Amino acid sequence: MNYLMIGGDGKTYGPITAEQVRAWFAEGRLNVETKLAEEGAATWRPLAEWPEFQDLLLPPSPPAAESAVPPPVTGAALTAEILARDYQLDIGSCISRSWQLVKSDFWSIVGVTLVAMLVTIAAGAIPFVGSIASLLLTGVITGGMYGFFLRKIRGQEASLGDLFAGFNGARFLPLMLTGLLVSVLTVVGFLCCILPGIYLSVAWNLAIPLAFDKGLSPWEAMETSRKVLTRHWWLFLALGLLCTLIGIVGFLACIIGVFVAIPVCVGAVAYAYEDVFGTRG
Repeated sequence: MNYLMIGGDGKTYGPITAEQVRAWFAEGRLNVETKLAEEGAATWRPLAEWPEFQDLLLPPSPPAAESAVPPPVTGAALTAEILARDYQLDIGSCISRSWQLVKSDFWSIVGVTLVAMLVTIAAGAIPFVGSIASLLLTGVITGGMYGFFLRKIRGQEASLGDLFAGFNGARFLPLMLTGLLVSVLTVVGFLCCILPGIYLSVAWNLAIPLAFDKGLSPWEAMETSRKVLTRHWWLFLALGLLCTLIGIVGFLACIIGVFVAIPVCVGAVAYAYEDVFGTRG
């Protein structure tokens, strides 16, 4: 069935199809009071009186994103999902993308990394309690630094304030405990014939980013990191060794080079985290 329409200027338009009526209604070219008539008929009625267009008068349904609350992220679900699909770790790509990222905003990234280093050093220099303060704050500062890099990687605005995001709200205690547990238990692992310490230092490498980015509890973040990284543990070991080598080269380059090497290494680990745990389209 086709329709004729009387526009706001009093002129008659048409014939138009029902699909065109709906499209013009959506565009605001007609409304519930617009007069319509069947093609070939002389009876004009407002749009609101036509049964076939009653659905246009109903209020729009809320978007799915607003009407449904996404379930919270759990370590077990995240681990199962990643291990089911598996993942690839391209070490060279992580390093090269990190270098490009550092070059793209050199002074901001190097500056934030330098501040993180200075805060950690200052905490360790506190008389009598320096070592304890440094141990307690390592996870918080490291979490904020990874948060800064992840925002950069994801194309979001990032500033020096993001470095201290771990001190805000509910993140502080989980990050502090994650950093503390990783540090203490890794040392215990090294005391147990060294090999357990080597394994754990690699397997827990992404525990702090997980606690910061996914909001996982300390042990949940550590276990998620351990189970997922164990699948390709040797690749993460190689990434860690390469980052260590880059740091040594940076130190030998008149010491100043370390201020570039460290951001590149942190960025490489952040890219590895994003490739494994980041949001997938």
